[in-house]
Amino acid sequence: MRKNIKLTALAATVSALALGLTACGSSSDPSSTKADGGKTDESKPLVIAASPSPHADILKFVQDNLAAKEGLKLEVKEFTDYVLPNTATQQGQVDANYFQHVPYLDDFNKKNGTDIVPVVNVHLEPLGLYSKKFKALSDIKAGQTIAVPNDPTNEGRALQLLAANKLITLKEGVGTAAKLSDITDKKGLEFKELEAATVPRALNDVDAAVINGNYAIEAKLVPAKDALVLEKAEGNPYANILAVKKGNENDPRIQKLAKLLNSDEVKKFIDDKYQGSVIPAFGKPAA
Repeated sequence: MRKNIKLTALAATVSALALGLTACGSSSDPSSTKADGGKTDESKPLVIAASPSPHADILKFVQDNLAAKEGLKLEVKEFTDYVLPNTATQQGQVDANYFQHVPYLDDFNKKNGTDIVPVVNVHLEPLGLYSKKFKALSDIKAGQTIAVPNDPTNEGRALQLLAANKLITLKEGVGTAAKLSDITDKKGLEFKELEAATVPRALNDVDAAVINGNYAIEAKLVPAKDALVLEKAEGNPYANILAVKKGNENDPRIQKLAKLLNSDEVKKFIDDKYQGSVIPAFGKPAA
């Protein structure tokens, strides 16, 4: 994912994205939302990059039912990967994004020299282990293959899920930064690393797969019912966040959106629509 050839391709894609957004007249005017604390034009739409589900669905609920009462205009841009939303936010092609958790953002900033910051927690998508071949965790045996996300934070998270359920053993104290090389006992299992967005499509080709909650939902899986095992919500650091380029946290439009995303109406929407597959996780992001 981070090889030079992919970075080159990414740069080209981002350039095309920037031109496309400008041509459509949908990106925010850079002068209206300034990271240096300059004046913001609150009459301009707030453009948010988001994964299609549940992020864009939640934003569209806010857009259709709550935003007008706060004098807030929202424009939602959907992205299906975990790189371009941050790149577009850093470059000012969108005003904010909503698709990631703090551990992923911290790792992205460190590796890419970006300065994107969290504003508010919104929800948790429990990571789950899925299979089209097996009905129970106990059916997974030595010699079988499990697909895992290949980005550092989600791979570590996936391995911790497998370790917590006794499918593998990890080095003591490795934490959420765990890599395949940190497995001390694979118990005969094989692993296939894939980009997170492509893992659901691999379900027919592997024995089981650890899938991010939003991609599971997009693949018509119901995490609360279909997962062999799900992450526990209590004490989970992986709440998904609204994020902006550093310096834009106090944009009045961002503050209005943060308030709405943590509202009782949004909590009810999440609870009713996702039935435990997505869980409200409101409040201040972890440091």
